[in-house]
Amino acid sequence: MMIDIDLLLAYGAAYKRLVPGEIIFKEGTACSFYHQVVSGQVRWVNINDEGKEYLQTLVEVGESFGELPLFDGEPYAATAIANKDAVVIRLHQSTFHQLLKDHPEIHFEFSRLLTSRLRFKFMLVKEVAIHEPEKRIMSLLNYMKAKCDHICPHCAQIKLTRQQIADMTGLRVETVIRVMRQLHEKGIIQIQKGKVYFSNMTEVISKRCTA
Repeated sequence: MMIDIDLLLAYGAAYKRLVPGEIIFKEGTACSFYHQVVSGQVRWVNINDEGKEYLQTLVEVGESFGELPLFDGEPYAATAIANKDAVVIRLHQSTFHQLLKDHPEIHFEFSRLLTSRLRFKFMLVKEVAIHEPEKRIMSLLNYMKAKCDHICPHCAQIKLTRQQIADMTGLRVETVIRVMRQLHEKGIIQIQKGKVYFSNMTEVISKRCTA
């Protein structure tokens, strides 16, 4: 979901520069702004008492994050951290609500976005309950392929690291490495110089993700 930057600026939005590891907001705190990534990348995580992160999603350029409190008034459900040098654009919560009233088509697109994310979470919860590592990873990869998320549209490279896949599926990184090798041996993916690609999908993904 991307709101036109000129429209955001017209409503009083402002840019904020971030350095790697900088916390944008913390889980459990009150929401004040709508956030959208202009450059760089943001990770959206839950952190347990031992400091281990559970990766909810990686937020790329043009995507928004942390929207739930804007609609239900509850605290943030996760912590947002800059994954690299980044710039986000922020619009105050009250002004964001006015923008939605003035542009109901944007409100409808948010409904679609939140529904899509909810479906993704249902899928992950179901796969985690099955306890089959290969099935969990394949479900995540198939979702990425269908939604064009974290995939290079030109070469079909999977942009998630093994650690990020482990964090999203609740698996150990060693398990992910082993399963990815098995998928490579089956011809489902290709591993070249440590990079992972979908096999025989370059043309299909390019057409779907650049359409």
